[in-house]
Amino acid sequence: MGSLWRAISGQTNQLSDYDSTEFWSNPERSGWLTKQGEYIKTWRRRWFVLKQGKLFWFKESTVTRASKPRGVIPVASCLTVKGAEDVLNKQYAFELSTRTETMYFIADSEKEKEDWINSIGRSIVQHSRSVTDSEIVDYDSKR
Repeated sequence: MGSLWRAISGQTNQLSDYDSTEFWSNPERSGWLTKQGEYIKTWRRRWFVLKQGKLFWFKESTVTRASKPRGVIPVASCLTVKGAEDVLNKQYAFELSTRTETMYFIADSEKEKEDWINSIGRSIVQHSRSVTDSEIVDYDSKR
């Protein structure tokens, strides 16, 4: 299953790959984004944290060492990050794509959208390596 939104509900050991990332401390970028679910195409507002080549998301904006990410994307597995207003017909929309999957987000403003695209794009370049889509984890997709 090579899905961008691969759910691992009940399999907490798979998050151990990301335990070494201190997502609660000095993120490269953090803020609210609205993301689209994989199966039920509802939009959910989540707090996103970009740190060390990984894009984490949480239900709350208060992120501590004890916080549990709702999902994570190793951005090196992504090929493009670009605006998607024309695709979704929604203002401030952008997409993050691998060879086989695309995930959609909506920022709160044009500046926020551009800042996220730039930050994620820089991270893709810095962390590019051979990564499989199956490393992407999304706890929200089972809801």
